[in-house]
Amino acid sequence: MGGISQWEQLNVELTAALGSSVHFDTAHQAVYASEASNYRQIPIGVVTPKNTEEFVKGIEICHRNKAPVLMRGAGTSMNGQTVNNAVVFDISKYCNHILSLDPAAGNAVVEPGVICDSLRDAAELHGLTFAPDPSTHSRCTLGGMVANNSCGAHSVMAGKTLENTEALEILTYDGERFWVGPTSDQELQEIIAAGGRKGQIYQDLLTLRDRYADLIRARFPNIKRRVSGYNLDQLLPENGFNVAKALVGTEGTCALTLAAKVRLVKSPAKRVVLVLGFEDIYVAGDAVPEYQSFNPIAIEGLDYKIIRGLQERNLAKAEIDLLPTGNAWVVVEFGDDTVEGAIAQAEKAQEYFKTRTKGPSPSTWLESDPLVQKRIWSIRENGASATHLSIDPNSPDPVVGWEDAAVDPARLGEYLRAFQKLVDSYEYETSLYGHFGDGCIHARITFNFRSAEGVAKFRSFIRDAATLVVAFGGSLTGEHGDGQARAEFLPIMFGEELMGAMHEFKRIWDPQNKLNPGKVVHPYRVDENLRMGPEYKIVNIKTRLNFLSQEGNGFQRAVERCVGMGKCRSEKVGTMCPSYRATKEERFSTRGRSRLFWEMIQGEVIQDGWESKELKEALDTCLSCKGCKSDCPAHVDMASYKAEFLSHYHETNSRPRQALTMGRIGDWAPLASKFSWLLNGIMQTPIISSLAKWVGGVAQERSLPKFASQSFRKQFKPTKNANIGQKKVILWVDTFCEHFHPEVANAAVEVLAHAGFEATLPKTPLCCGRPLYDFGYLDLAKQKLEKILDAIGSEINENPNSPIAVVGLEPGCMSVFKDELLKFFPNDPRATLLASSNYLLGDFLHEQGYIPPPLDCNVLVHSHCHQKSLFGTKGDIALLAALGAKANFIDSGCCGMAGSFGFNPEHVGISKAVGELVLLPAIRAAEQETIILTNGFSCREQIEQETGRKVKHLAELLLMAHQSEI
Repeated sequence: MGGISQWEQLNVELTAALGSSVHFDTAHQAVYASEASNYRQIPIGVVTPKNTEEFVKGIEICHRNKAPVLMRGAGTSMNGQTVNNAVVFDISKYCNHILSLDPAAGNAVVEPGVICDSLRDAAELHGLTFAPDPSTHSRCTLGGMVANNSCGAHSVMAGKTLENTEALEILTYDGERFWVGPTSDQELQEIIAAGGRKGQIYQDLLTLRDRYADLIRARFPNIKRRVSGYNLDQLLPENGFNVAKALVGTEGTCALTLAAKVRLVKSPAKRVVLVLGFEDIYVAGDAVPEYQSFNPIAIEGLDYKIIRGLQERNLAKAEIDLLPTGNAWVVVEFGDDTVEGAIAQAEKAQEYFKTRTKGPSPSTWLESDPLVQKRIWSIRENGASATHLSIDPNSPDPVVGWEDAAVDPARLGEYLRAFQKLVDSYEYETSLYGHFGDGCIHARITFNFRSAEGVAKFRSFIRDAATLVVAFGGSLTGEHGDGQARAEFLPIMFGEELMGAMHEFKRIWDPQNKLNPGKVVHPYRVDENLRMGPEYKIVNIKTRLNFLSQEGNGFQRAVERCVGMGKCRSEKVGTMCPSYRATKEERFSTRGRSRLFWEMIQGEVIQDGWESKELKEALDTCLSCKGCKSDCPAHVDMASYKAEFLSHYHETNSRPRQALTMGRIGDWAPLASKFSWLLNGIMQTPIISSLAKWVGGVAQERSLPKFASQSFRKQFKPTKNANIGQKKVILWVDTFCEHFHPEVANAAVEVLAHAGFEATLPKTPLCCGRPLYDFGYLDLAKQKLEKILDAIGSEINENPNSPIAVVGLEPGCMSVFKDELLKFFPNDPRATLLASSNYLLGDFLHEQGYIPPPLDCNVLVHSHCHQKSLFGTKGDIALLAALGAKANFIDSGCCGMAGSFGFNPEHVGISKAVGELVLLPAIRAAEQETIILTNGFSCREQIEQETGRKVKHLAELLLMAHQSEI
């Protein structure tokens, strides 16, 4: 068979056996071609098995067709081990169950797709934890951690994944399935005597062990973070011939994990951090033995370059302000059963460093508040990704490539100086940070992959860096695995003879070399398969929105923001990504869509440009919540990318019916509201209502919102009150408050009056055009914004020293002025002024110092996505506190309705699934007397339609307080 027909036949067989779990389409190939590394390899196809048995069956079919296989979890690897020209089995979607958890024994059995934090949360119920916690702990899988021998900040407390793995159920490429773990001499002989494939594997491993035992003892670095190479040392008699631990860190090249029995350790109930500020990173590195002497549970360091990078981008200001003075910082965490016990440990260390005699005394800061500690850790976890694009157009972006070498912690300062000297000799720039307690250092370096000369220089540097770390008795990788980024230079570390032993280890398990080939052993060169190498295309793309940033302008540069760390796959962090959370589809994550855009621009896999059906399908499930704009460390702005794409796509493809009804609601609602009685009557007549929904492209199971009997403008009467002081604000009354819920705008007028402000309206009705973006009507949206600037631009600027505030009620509409307005008119001073002068009601009142009358009530608050992304909730929180209300802010992410999204017949399932993640169950569980508060019109519709609970806007709640005072 030829190559193409061979894989077509494989697709047929897999689909016949596994059905909808099989994806050999270009969309999946594009999405799974990249990870968080510098490498890209297009997969043959993708399989998302629904259970372990499907996975086993899929491997059997691949074996029969001699197809290479790659088992993948969250795809956050930085060294190339989760991309390959192979059939990718993504086990994260379904094979993600905790099979058992035994607190008394201190262990758990998990499927490989279980997320690290899911296991940790389950263990915490018993005062236990799974100690390894990479910075991707909110989305990385246990199978991936086993494959990489992952670590994280708290490996100081209890070791790497290796030390926390008790046994594995594994599958070989040729179909043998069995459990492995420590093996006594008697068990070993019994297994060998039983024969078969398993017996032969154990016999060959024993022979290998006996032949190389002395060399293994002599050449394997005796350091905590030796992650490079295969763990042949675990086969030694003194380590109990532990086959499970020998397979940890093999990156899916030897066997496939079906289940893992992992160790759980005591989790300190209370934690505090001591932050130390040093004059430089090298002095901070010298002090590692001193930190260790106080037995902390984490020791993390970072230098000033990441902090300066964040400051240059005006990011994480509040978090950076928490740091003590210095140019390098070490975060030392202490844990205990009580806060007092943890503080006592930290204070002892703090006092030591204040009176330190071994070197200069650092500045210190001790923090016991868990929420503040979380903000400190966020700098460490997200800082590098947030600054991965260079501001200097003449400097390459700092990237991974030599990310995680490790040395003896006692020699860390010495190594850092030598490493910096090497970096300087190549005229690169780097930042230094990492797990100081274990001697593992991360570095983002300005490698230039765009030219052949730059790639050759990169290759030379990697060889020299490997030589340097080996000279320090260290490991080429101390956390992220070898993959493709290190594997070629493993002989520098182990020597040719031990590499021969590793080749033999691979052959024993995978004689056909079909499991993740080209990684760890028999490797690709470090400079092959580069994602953004010399062949990377720079394309001049004309767009309607302006994609401007400090790191460079244009749509392609915007797409490059996604570094692949996958925070959008987190199940409980912030707002993003609702469609991924509801579907667990990589294509429907922010990262997946970014990968599709990247491939569209390059034109190899996605070849139809702006007419790409693959992108259209992936973007159809995007709720445009803007969560990624704030939650993603790289600030990927998928809502804007989607609007831009649709504006081009619909140049040649017709828009759906819903585009005219919901998309252009601002155009027809003023006319329709004049006949509100008629339209509302029609909507209550079942047959006519059903027909109207079909015509309008609205899902039958959705209720259409009712028009108010009278629009707000017809009701509006300027408030004249001697106590007001006549200070004016422009009240921005959106289409929804104008025609559907004028009571909200009326409440706002009265509350503003009570606060001392006269609400005025623009002379003519205006519309921000928010719904237009969902259907790519960017030209129309721009026209509406031009009309707004012409109408109120000069009015806002009547007094340049004190612009008139524009106060709005609907976060989705007001976000247009914060976001899209500047993308259309980046150089118009009127747009800049409007963007800085518009407020949501709560923010404006809080900034003006308004203290509402007290209101004793219980309030359950759902915040609109755009509010969280662009405005924040500080004002609402402050006002509710001032009311004296007992407010509970739900960590609910997106409501799922998202403007017109949830009304679309094709989106109802996802819309409801998003709501059911957190929001709707929380509403149903609330007491009937609890007030449900949300400021978004679509949020109101989702809650009322799915739970039957009535909702109030902040303006209405504040009016209740005001009226209760009268």
